Amino acid sequence: MRRSPGQGRIRWRVTSSRSFRTFFSIELAKSTSGQATIEAAVLLPTLMLVIALLVQPVCIIYTRTAMRSAAAEAARAIATDYDGDLSDCRSYVLRRLEAVPDVPLFHSGGTSDWSISLSRSGRGVSVEVVGHVRPLPLLGVALAAFSESDGKGIVLRESLREEVRPSWIRGTYGDWQRLWA
Repeated sequence: MRRSPGQGRIRWRVTSSRSFRTFFSIELAKSTSGQATIEAAVLLPTLMLVIALLVQPVCIIYTRTAMRSAAAEAARAIATDYDGDLSDCRSYVLRRLEAVPDVPLFHSGGTSDWSISLSRSGRGVSVEVVGHVRPLPLLGVALAAFSESDGKGIVLRESLREEVRPSWIRGTYGDWQRLWA
């Protein structure tokens, strides 16, 4: 492109000079070289951090949901367990908790870390499932500040208290067996 003289106005006219186009392309490439590399160097870690901050709460919610579901199923199992030994209900809860991956984002400590307390009193049952999670460092600081934590990590606790025998049902299980036998 060359500047053509005019009357106070600059007009550009296109030339077919190959050397000018090559020089112009090289100059243009030199002025923006490395721009994409810098953008990627800033954008990729930021993107990974955002993904990590979004994935961690999902993992904790999944673990808590599995714990709550296992506690609810244990309450129903305790309601029908009439031998008095709740160890089979405890093993049932542990089997249900195997759905939680043994990865620190979900649960840390393996099977031995789960604390399960089961009790039956009169018409109600109560189940408490306690586990630990080790969140990512950035989110771990915030979670440790606002939730219960110990040396094993952030404590996840799900408690359930259910009345499994309504008050309108009279008698015991043995009475009902004799009545229908």
